[in-house]
Amino acid sequence: MALNNTYDARLVQQETAVGAGVQILLLALLGSAIGMGPAGWLTGLVFAIATWAVLSRALHRSRLSSFGPANRVTLGRATLVGGVTALVADSFESSPPVTLLVGLTAVALILDGVDGKVARRTGTSTALGARFDMEVDAFLILVLSVYVATQLGPWVLLIGSMRYAFVAAARVLPWLNAPLPPSFARKTVAALQGICLLLAGAELLPHTANLAVALLALGSLLWSFGRDVRWLYRTSRTSPVLPVEELLEPALR
Repeated sequence: MALNNTYDARLVQQETAVGAGVQILLLALLGSAIGMGPAGWLTGLVFAIATWAVLSRALHRSRLSSFGPANRVTLGRATLVGGVTALVADSFESSPPVTLLVGLTAVALILDGVDGKVARRTGTSTALGARFDMEVDAFLILVLSVYVATQLGPWVLLIGSMRYAFVAAARVLPWLNAPLPPSFARKTVAALQGICLLLAGAELLPHTANLAVALLALGSLLWSFGRDVRWLYRTSRTSPVLPVEELLEPALR
């Protein structure tokens, strides 16, 4: 039995290694297509290595017997996010093709709605899969906010950093770790962030319209986080907060 468990663990770990290999292949394709500079290459490689290391450690701790089809979709989406990250880093040295950046981002956003459906239909939903999906979403929003901030100003970084600020605050204020009730509004706001930042970054609209779109994203996110924090605070005043292992997802799920 121990041999079977070790074998299964190795198979699961192999999938993360394949994901890292595909990430490097994508970077090579982007490099040959646009002549990506050192900043893009270095950032993309760091993303690939960090994703492999963190995911491998999480899989080892969770002891999943199978990586699962939904996680494969999320890993594919993470690979696209790595490509977007490399292009955004490269944009500080030279302007990457906007169509390529938009294309990778659009596919990553579309696949965001696929992994969850695959998990439910195949009965392979796991806490690790949900957390993996959430982290990929959050990092894509952060990268897009960095890119749009170069066009509209540093205030756009508030969009990408808000979720990480919430996590940091939760380490100081334990009541922020309490479970949040399901919310369609929260999920809608989360989906809106990627769409708005993609639209603003594509520069298809006049500058004023891009500014309005980014402000819409920021305003809706502030409302969503504010509503959740208010609910958590009120709940903490009326009932004790039980400690949890995983930080609960705020608006970006």
